[in-house]
Amino acid sequence: MTDNYDDIIHLPHHVSATRPRMSMENRAAQFSPFSALTGYGAAIRETARLTDHKIELDDYEKEELNGKLRIIAEHLGEDFPVSITYFLPDRKKAGGTYVNASGIIKKLDSCKRLVIFSDGREIPADNILSIETIPS
Repeated sequence: MTDNYDDIIHLPHHVSATRPRMSMENRAAQFSPFSALTGYGAAIRETARLTDHKIELDDYEKEELNGKLRIIAEHLGEDFPVSITYFLPDRKKAGGTYVNASGIIKKLDSCKRLVIFSDGREIPADNILSIETIPS
């Protein structure tokens, strides 16, 4: 029985005159495992990530928040620290999370309905869940 490669097995190895020799690292990379489902794990993790639904306040709770915002407006420019819990919408999926921001309020923008902290953070007034004053 003859070997199928007998006619070429003893020929010299070809070396290209125009292309540089490939490094061992690059040659090995050709044989690395192929992942047909690239990004699948990230998609599963994103789907499993939980978000909260935005809580809708009733009229009484909205009036209470408006009262606290009026008190803050009276104390703008003073050292009057507050803590605001608000809804931060998720950028990738429905829902979001509730976060807490503390500091001094610099401005209440009634046109854009924003609460602006002295450090520049902006919170949409419609996303505020609660406002608490921080004893100084």
